Amino acid sequence: MATKQDQTLDLNNIRNIGIIAHIDAGKTTTTERILFYTGKSYKIGNIDEGDTQMDWMEQEKERGITIMSAATTTFWTAALDKALNKNKTRINIIDTPGHVDFTAEVERSLRVLDGGVVILDAGSGVQSQTETVWRQADKYHVPRVAFVNKMDVLGADFHATIKDVHEKLGSKTAIMALPIGAENQFKGVILLLERQSLIWESDETGASYTVSDNIPEDMKAEVEAHRAALIEQICELNDSLLEQYLEGKEPSIEDLKKALRQATIANQIVPVYPGSSLRNKGVQPLLDAVVDFLPSPFDVPPVTGINPNDESQQIVRKPDPDASVTALAFKIQADPHVGRLTYIRVYSGTIKSGSYIYNSTKKEKERIGRLLLMHANTREEISEAKAGEIVAAVGLKATGTGDTLCDENSVLVLESISFPEPVISLAIEPKTKADQEKLGLALSRLSDEDPTFQIRTDPTTGQTLIRGMGELHLEIIVDRLKREFKVDANTGQPQVAYKETITKESEGEGKYIRQSGGRGQYGHCLIRIRPLPRSEGRKFLNKIVGGAIPREFISPVEKGVAEAQDNGVIAGYPLTDVEVELYDGSYHEVDSSEVAFKIAGSMALQDAVKKASPVLLEPIMKVEVTTPEEFMGDIIGDLSSRRAQILGNDQRGNARVITSLVPLSELGRYATDIRSMSQGRANYYMEPHTYEIVPDNIAQTLIKRPVGESTEK
Repeated sequence: MATKQDQTLDLNNIRNIGIIAHIDAGKTTTTERILFYTGKSYKIGNIDEGDTQMDWMEQEKERGITIMSAATTTFWTAALDKALNKNKTRINIIDTPGHVDFTAEVERSLRVLDGGVVILDAGSGVQSQTETVWRQADKYHVPRVAFVNKMDVLGADFHATIKDVHEKLGSKTAIMALPIGAENQFKGVILLLERQSLIWESDETGASYTVSDNIPEDMKAEVEAHRAALIEQICELNDSLLEQYLEGKEPSIEDLKKALRQATIANQIVPVYPGSSLRNKGVQPLLDAVVDFLPSPFDVPPVTGINPNDESQQIVRKPDPDASVTALAFKIQADPHVGRLTYIRVYSGTIKSGSYIYNSTKKEKERIGRLLLMHANTREEISEAKAGEIVAAVGLKATGTGDTLCDENSVLVLESISFPEPVISLAIEPKTKADQEKLGLALSRLSDEDPTFQIRTDPTTGQTLIRGMGELHLEIIVDRLKREFKVDANTGQPQVAYKETITKESEGEGKYIRQSGGRGQYGHCLIRIRPLPRSEGRKFLNKIVGGAIPREFISPVEKGVAEAQDNGVIAGYPLTDVEVELYDGSYHEVDSSEVAFKIAGSMALQDAVKKASPVLLEPIMKVEVTTPEEFMGDIIGDLSSRRAQILGNDQRGNARVITSLVPLSELGRYATDIRSMSQGRANYYMEPHTYEIVPDNIAQTLIKRPVGESTEK
């Protein structure tokens, strides 16, 4: 547990890091080892036994996967810091899921973290989700170190994995340590700068290791070659060290590490370490690397936001505990004991328990009831949170994911968090009348927690549709409804989340006139619509001049347009990638009302879309199949029959990796089909890639079919 002294740690001694990787690369196992070796826990949790500290949900224990990102805080003193008598470093860790269905957890974690540890599988190299999380880290400029895990598995190859990083991720790496042995011969690592070998006595939990200057005889030449290359690499990144290097002098280890730290923080290079978390080898050097090379809150650029009253004005906030409060809410969680938890990253100022704070996104004042330091699902109450800290707040009612919290007298809005669109949906209904009310409340709370989980009512059938990132995502949601919220529900077959869009510009008119004895209704608007590039979403432009439509009726027109977009025009699917420009209209002094203009906006949108050659869009998945060579022909043939576009066919060890783009509607029951085709020896991974136009023959079938009906083949 953190002591009072720990709370007042210097910001230089804080690291906010995330553990990110492809599914099954060993993120949670590595985190469990980190907690053990830092003294945070006294027993290492095992995924197979379902007793890990970070995977605390019942669904996580049963499936052996991470579903929710979990936060914890621990302390570590790096070897170099010990030698220099420096204070211990506080490490705030977020363990993220690897399964693509829960990619929102990775996205929001990376938005608030200062550094990342990327876990790579030494037997599989860079996998699909590794590429995805790497791109997410690039997007938020998150510096990272890499840990080549599973050096003990069959086919483990440290250098092939690093080559993969260069080729697939286009990143420069600094090899900081070499493995001693591989597969069942893996027993330790050699730290190159220090010329030290670390050899673990056994695979046991907490097995001690010996540090010595004795390098195995058969590795001496390799170690010297890699060490010389590493020193040259670091010196090239720093002018003063390069000068020393060219004069034939070797800079001190302290200076080399300082230069490497600067280059890592600038995202110029990624330090790499080998190890095996399951076998308890190599975790301590990784912890040293987190302290040595990943940034403190002081090392990352100050956070910038915009002035909500003048969007052209940028406001910069430095990580100063005495400055105005600036924080970002990045995660909402329903906790059975304390209610609604809001995870926040404090960028500047100090937030106190029991104080008021202003939500500049929602323009509402909120009260922070309590502040908590989280360790997975256990809590420790604290009195305040300073700049650089990640904590959970209780009592924030209106705050959602991506909202900015700040001082009411010094307002700014930080960049929010963007999330991918759901690709699959299913109909859900309560089993009994008693479940009816509970279902609505439970779904609302779950959608608060998860921005990629959406609820929608089908306009034609009146069914409630829940939408998510994949079948597993929705399966977990339904399971949570039953276990956490005690709601029994019936669900339909999964359906593909199609969308509608337009292919050309057009104009539309909406005129709503009703005369019924007394006061009538009058609303009239003219709009112009044009297609936007794929994944741009929707835009609404107000180009009314000269008061053709009074200002108070502009917003109702926008609402009417949005409602019509939500319900689609040709087949009832949401309309996307469209820009709507309101350019003219007329009004009546007495009869015009908000309701009339809302209906007129909806009518105008429908009129315009029908003239704009509307089409249906379908989600396309990137599918990566790993198979023994003998089944490759059958698998490629099967993918082709599913309208697949084959992108590549690579060798990885003794297996073949086939990469393709396949419409999601063609992938129903693919898990079963691939098992039967390969005697259970092939496996696959898929992630959303893009949306593309549905071929005409299939589109006609979909337009005739009610939205709520299953699309599975």
